[in-house]
Amino acid sequence: MRTTEEQAKLLALCKLKGASWYLLAREAQRPDGIDRLWNGETLEVSDEADKAKTIIRASREDLTRHMAAAQADVDRSARNGARLITVLDEDYPPTLRLIYNLPPFLFVRGHIAEADLRSVAVVGTRQASDIGLRRARNMATLLTERGVTVVSGLARGIDTAAHTAALEAGGRTIAVVGTGILRCYPAENRPLQEQIIDKGAGAVVSQFWPDAPGATYTFPRRNVTMSGIAQGSVVIEASSTSGAKMQARIALDHGKKVFLLRSLTEAQPWAEKYVATRGAIMVDKVEDVIAALSEPDRVHQADARRHQLALDFG
Repeated sequence: MRTTEEQAKLLALCKLKGASWYLLAREAQRPDGIDRLWNGETLEVSDEADKAKTIIRASREDLTRHMAAAQADVDRSARNGARLITVLDEDYPPTLRLIYNLPPFLFVRGHIAEADLRSVAVVGTRQASDIGLRRARNMATLLTERGVTVVSGLARGIDTAAHTAALEAGGRTIAVVGTGILRCYPAENRPLQEQIIDKGAGAVVSQFWPDAPGATYTFPRRNVTMSGIAQGSVVIEASSTSGAKMQARIALDHGKKVFLLRSLTEAQPWAEKYVATRGAIMVDKVEDVIAALSEPDRVHQADARRHQLALDFG
């Protein structure tokens, strides 16, 4: 897969250590954004922008080398069945464009469909109880039966239960992973990852370089993208230190819907507080989730408004 010149420049900029990828993604979407970034300029006025400009201007001699390295990453991914989507491309998920901390690129195995705009992340702890796993499977099955794509993170516990139930119900599921697309974590979920792809039932999505291992920073970033790619997040079971609680917070910051099971809200003070003070929705049944979702055309309208604002202020 040969990248376009703009894609190659964006990827090269992402190779520069210390430059915020979120800043690069925001700037790249603006008119003439890539050319401006390539010259070490931004429209955004922020500490992130100042840092990125300094790094880019000091690294001009390295950019050609980074372009070649990025193309090698794209080629290696393509040989393993993954394709590149950047924020410059029309098929970048519209739901993800609506958040401020969007990834500049994705590597995708499988297929992201229009129907996936009507999607919900089903998340929870890796150390799930038997009843938590049962609730996750039930929620994912019922969402699937109502034509909703189930998004999760391919982790042990709740994530695995949600992906598996969606597949068994004949629906679509998207796995947003915390490693490069050529890796699988945890390793025991590789068969599940391949099943998602082989069945044509969804996609595996990574926002990292293809060979990137999991690290302390990759999984929180994965939660940001999982929140962004879905319309909302259902938290099944999660302690106050769980990554699922972090996703609930992130999703609320994004202006996304957050659904907390009544059992979770009654068991966890953080969940009760999120319902009482932050706008999270306590749910008893899947219909409570379905009623809050928008149809795909509403998502496209929101993306069109975002694009118009970028033109107005670009």
